[in-house]
Parts: sequence; structure tokens; C-alpha cells
Amino acid sequence: MEVLKYKVIKSREQYDEYCQLVEELVSQGAVTSEVEEEIELLTVLIEKYDQENNSFEEVDPIQLLISLMEEHSLKAKDLVNILKVSKGLVSDILNYKKGLSKEVIRKLADHFSMNQDAFNRPYKLKVDPKLRNASVMNTKKELEVL
Repeated sequence: MEVLKYKVIKSREQYDEYCQLVEELVSQGAVTSEVEEEIELLTVLIEKYDQENNSFEEVDPIQLLISLMEEHSLKAKDLVNILKVSKGLVSDILNYKKGLSKEVIRKLADHFSMNQDAFNRPYKLKVDPKLRNASVMNTKKELEVL
């Protein structure tokens, strides 16, 4: 019986090893069909491990986005092009001043090849203290006539 070259990932060390191996295989240049199949198999094993072991629910969507940006060497200006939104909106999103819209979530999930649920979770926005009671300022008050 032939010994398998790769096995189902059971540990973080094995996961890291397979990720490193995929990077090496991809960066070696001319890719044969054999190497292509090897990359595909390793990718399937890595994705299976990710689904079973990585709980993105612990990470708020903005921290996840910042982490993915670092991992992919992206800057805020790159997000402007990816999301097709203004620099101001990207800045507000990254600084917790504005939430992620459905469209932005869709584009992020597509770009990073992730499930939309990773970005579609509640998180706290930072509200400017000057505007904290803005909703109260614009309400009409009935005056009591004596």
C-alpha cells in the first residue's frame, strides 16, 4: 500500500506547513499539471481546516478587514478601487465611524473569497461626542401654554 503524500490537517503546525508549501509551489514559476493538482489538493485541505477551526465570529469585521489588508499588502487607497467608494468612506469604515453596507460586504467577500457572514456581524461604531445627542437636538418639543 502506498503512503499518502498529504493527509487531512489535524494541527495548526501542519496547517502552517501546508500553507507554506502552497506558497512555494505557486511561486516556483512554470507550473506543470502535476504541480497544479498538488496545489489544488493542498488548497482543499487548507480550506477544510479553515472551515472547521477558524471562528471568525470572535473577530469584529473591521479587525478582520485590517488583518486581510495586511496579509494581502493592501492600503486604504487599494480598498477605494476594490469597493468603488470614496477615500472618506473607506477612512470612516476603518476608523469605526461608518458601518459596512450590504454592497461593501458583498464586494469584500468576493475580493477575499470569503463568506459574507465574516463581515456581516454587529460591531460598535465610535460616535463623535459632539454628535452623541444630535437626534435630540432636531426633535420638536411641544410647549406647554400656561
